[in-house]
Amino acid sequence: MEPLTETQVRSSFVNATKGQISRMTVPQDLATRSWDDVDMLAWLDPKNPAHAHLVIPTPDHGPVGVRLKRATGGEGLRRKRMCSLCTTTHGADGVGLMVAPRAGRAGRDGNTVGVEMCTSLDCSLYARGLLAPPSATVIHETLSVESRVARLRHNLLTFVDRVMR
Repeated sequence: MEPLTETQVRSSFVNATKGQISRMTVPQDLATRSWDDVDMLAWLDPKNPAHAHLVIPTPDHGPVGVRLKRATGGEGLRRKRMCSLCTTTHGADGVGLMVAPRAGRAGRDGNTVGVEMCTSLDCSLYARGLLAPPSATVIHETLSVESRVARLRHNLLTFVDRVMR
């Protein structure tokens, strides 16, 4: 992923209001981050950990930012779950449903898109094998790192497309 500045990050959001964007806490390590190892800039809001933010490079729109909120309910589900972005299997708390308002009028009308994703937001590191899969993982993948990264990028672009529709 190409390095991003705070201005680029803030201007990339397609499903947040100007007020939400101005109040957003952007990571302070943008200048020193290891951009070669990630396919998305992802972080939890330190002021409200129920909110997360993703910025994903797209071929048609440049970086696209998506504001997410962790869905409530479903606590107590004690089963293994798979991230729909990187396909890493985790124990019960390692994957959660994140919900994004759709962009534009649809989002203002309350329409949302959900995605089951790693609660750590480390999908890029899992896809590249830079982070060991959790012990809950029972599926051994035989795909190459390049194929896993390509699948992650495809899944990210598909999700962004759903938000922007």
